[in-house]
Amino acid sequence: MLFAICIIVTTTVVAQGQQPNTPQASQGGPRTTGVQAPQNGAQPQQRQQQVSPESTEWYYPVPAKVQPGAFTKPPSDAIILFDGTDLTKWGSRNGETAKWNVINKELVIEPGTGSIMTKEYFGDCQLHLEFKSPAPEEYTGQNRGNSGIMLQSKYEIQVLDGDNNPTYVNGMVGSIYKQSAPMVNAYTKNGEWQVYDIYWKAPKFGTNDQLESPAMVTVVLNGIVVQNNYVLKGTTPYIGFPKYEAHGRLPLSLQDHGTKTAYRNIWIRNL
Repeated sequence: MLFAICIIVTTTVVAQGQQPNTPQASQGGPRTTGVQAPQNGAQPQQRQQQVSPESTEWYYPVPAKVQPGAFTKPPSDAIILFDGTDLTKWGSRNGETAKWNVINKELVIEPGTGSIMTKEYFGDCQLHLEFKSPAPEEYTGQNRGNSGIMLQSKYEIQVLDGDNNPTYVNGMVGSIYKQSAPMVNAYTKNGEWQVYDIYWKAPKFGTNDQLESPAMVTVVLNGIVVQNNYVLKGTTPYIGFPKYEAHGRLPLSLQDHGTKTAYRNIWIRNL
């Protein structure tokens, strides 16, 4: 009788689909291996290689500590180009002394004396300056408060009265002159100081003076981005089309365009 009972039990287990000596699945879910099971015919994915957090961290070189300027004051590593006292950092294009005027700590263009340029040369840089347009009188368009910021003496960020002063948009305030109109007109009103913060990546030239990478600029006017990483097509001529000519570091220049535009708080950082 005992032998007959054992045969009945064994037969019942097989009939229920269980194979003898087959391990049962754990209650926590199916057992896994180092290879993820393929889904929808995809190839198995290998387990991601394990790395320590420290292997993707570095500690040198340590960036220099720079004290930010309060409000419009320059940071501690800035080169002060005009602080309201004199023009010792500037000269004229012909090598003579700059002939613009310093009045009430403002640098004021003396029309007809020509553009001025820094004695120091620059490449990649961060530039801060403030400008104020003169009274509009009866002038309109390009004749109202016209000047220009000539990065590396070749690439112009337009300075112009933008207070109800229609003109061609790639020549208005905030434009890359004759190349790119500003995204918005961020000029406030005539007689108020306008604040420019400019981030400049200089063009690079290689063998046989071939252009390797073009210039790029971000322009912020009164806290508003008006040019966002714009890639320049070349220089910014009044007549003709932009083109690149090989050069290295060059002076920053401010343009005399016949109006008594005023500047203050001019500083620059090499990048």
